[in-house]
Amino acid sequence: MVQIIAGRKGKGKTKYLLGNANEAIRSTDGTIVYLDKSTQHIHELDNKIRLINTTDYPIASTEAFIGFVCGLAASDYDLQEIYVDSFLKLAHVTPETCAPAVEQLNVISEQNHVKLVLSVSEDEENLPEELKDKIVISL
Repeated sequence: MVQIIAGRKGKGKTKYLLGNANEAIRSTDGTIVYLDKSTQHIHELDNKIRLINTTDYPIASTEAFIGFVCGLAASDYDLQEIYVDSFLKLAHVTPETCAPAVEQLNVISEQNHVKLVLSVSEDEENLPEELKDKIVISL
């Protein structure tokens, strides 16, 4: 299952994402991963959550990002949830072109029983119609 947290920059998406990840780790025996473009939030995450700075890896396209997520799922059978901050930047997509990537991630999520929560820096009304049912909060 893919969930989307939508809202313009500065609306509190990262704070919401961090809070959800920290809450989730308290109720799971599995692994939780937090993908970000830096290590800035490492001290805000529970130490049981693995923060991955994606800029440490050669992810230069949407396909590379999806491959990276597949690698995470394939390498850890205990993986329960992946939180992605700044999804549009990390996945190299725009609000208008992100629907196919989200659909691919949804298939990966369902096949591997991994919940993906994506922070998308765009207002809900500017996202493609096919993503509206995945939005859990719009800030």
